[in-house]
Amino acid sequence: MKKTILSLALILAFAISGYSQDVISSSSRNTGDFSNEVKVNFLNLIVLASVELGYEKYLGEDHSLDLQLHINDRFGYNSQSGDKNYKTNSVQAALNFYFGDNENGRFYIYPLAKLRFGDFEEVENGDLVTTNMNAFILGAGVGYKWEFSQNFAFGPYASIARGFSSEVSDRFSAVEVNGGFSLGYRF
Repeated sequence: MKKTILSLALILAFAISGYSQDVISSSSRNTGDFSNEVKVNFLNLIVLASVELGYEKYLGEDHSLDLQLHINDRFGYNSQSGDKNYKTNSVQAALNFYFGDNENGRFYIYPLAKLRFGDFEEVENGDLVTTNMNAFILGAGVGYKWEFSQNFAFGPYASIARGFSSEVSDRFSAVEVNGGFSLGYRF
């Protein structure tokens, strides 16, 4: 876990230092010199108790690098109840491509790569069964981001992805759907 957090911090530091130009933001007409955004998916925090923290670095007016850390990551929207316990975390990288002309927000699409690690435990017939959830996941998504002020943006998004782990596919499915509603602060 410490190595993953350290790796994510190094990637984040590289992204910040490597792209020092000021970019407007995800909206094509919003003014301000904000090229960074930190965000949280508050929908999954409420519904699933899954913490999804993100950092978005705007590389240009129509694209950005999006890095996320998912704590207590779930497979899709499967519940954690009674005899089922997710002990999983993940890191995700995506490249958001914005399009449209609305001055208050725009649609975006994104390819993503995700690395999930941890275990899923459940009791079956009185025995504790553990599934190794380590998986490399590739997918794509779509979203919309509204900008209500120079510093705050929020909006819904959804993605579909394919996991490359036979153990996870045997217990759940190879295809995973995810979504949420993020709230971000720009600086």
